[in-house]
Amino acid sequence: MAAKDGAAAPGKSGAGSGNEALMRAALSAVAPGTALRDGLERILRGNTGGLIVLGLDKTVDSMCTGGFELDVEFTATRLRELCKLDGALVLDKDITKIHRAGVQLVPDASIPTEETGTRHRTADRVSKQCKFPVVSVSQSMRLIALYVDGERRVLEESAAILSRANQALATLERYKLRLDEVAGTLSALEIEDLVTVRDVTAVAQRLEMVRRIATEIAEYVVELGTDGRLLSLQLDELIAGVEPERELVIRDYVPEPTAKRSRTVAEALTELDALTHTELLELPVVARALGYSGSPETLDSAVSPRGYRLLAKVPRLPGAIIERLVEHFGGLQKLLAASVDDLQTVDGVGEARARSVREGLSRLAESSILERYV
Repeated sequence: MAAKDGAAAPGKSGAGSGNEALMRAALSAVAPGTALRDGLERILRGNTGGLIVLGLDKTVDSMCTGGFELDVEFTATRLRELCKLDGALVLDKDITKIHRAGVQLVPDASIPTEETGTRHRTADRVSKQCKFPVVSVSQSMRLIALYVDGERRVLEESAAILSRANQALATLERYKLRLDEVAGTLSALEIEDLVTVRDVTAVAQRLEMVRRIATEIAEYVVELGTDGRLLSLQLDELIAGVEPERELVIRDYVPEPTAKRSRTVAEALTELDALTHTELLELPVVARALGYSGSPETLDSAVSPRGYRLLAKVPRLPGAIIERLVEHFGGLQKLLAASVDDLQTVDGVGEARARSVREGLSRLAESSILERYV
């Protein structure tokens, strides 16, 4: 017999956090515009329920009893009709074949679950035991729930997701505008050699905030499927260059290693990523993530950039040449003071490239000062 409907526990179930990559892939498979989502909505409109495993291996096979072995091509119509049977369906992981129909799933009863309905408890346990996504369609509650390795996600209508996504996009636009302002101020301060740890921390903070909001919107894009194409284009335009800028700021300002304190670029990026939303609002905490002490005195202390960030703005300048320039001159101020002849002493920098670097840095210096004071 198939698992019957019951009230599902709200929110996520299970102790495990689930697999983020697998959840993203599963959400993409059931997003609007896919054949699977079409089939699931047909099941809802037909006032029936369903239990569908999105993958078949020895573990899934060992849990299946009864039913029929089909091995037929997947279509939304077949999914709808086969869910009328009193049992679960097993598809292949690529959602191209229906392998089993009308089967009873018997997962390990000792696997903990917070779900209350029989169908939902079965879906939760099966997803934990076999690591494949499992979809539960509730007839009584008229909802579709996706289970991935202990994590539960209720699929919503596109209109509700779009509403939240548009709110997040508006927030992202405001934060990106503020990021552009503080980043422009940092560029001007770098030219004048007036940067403090506070200035650097403010830019790193805004970069991380923008990145996190963008990550949230990217999740909405996955859930929306074909309905999220316009949202995806807007997101790509807003966050273009944010990720490289984040790394360049860290490379410019991560403190030199000392006997008491050492922080690599990768470690600083990891530390920033690990900050909670509350911690990210505190500049001293962000400063500590970058490798500074975070005290008020440290926040107001002067620092000088190595030059990665501004050199990256010079057109057609390869990363290897940037590395050599920074290594040779040791800091942005020396780069700004270098003549064309000085620049040519760096391996791989000929006269044409030296003039390009010299003119590029000069233009950046002029525009940064003008933007700040005009």
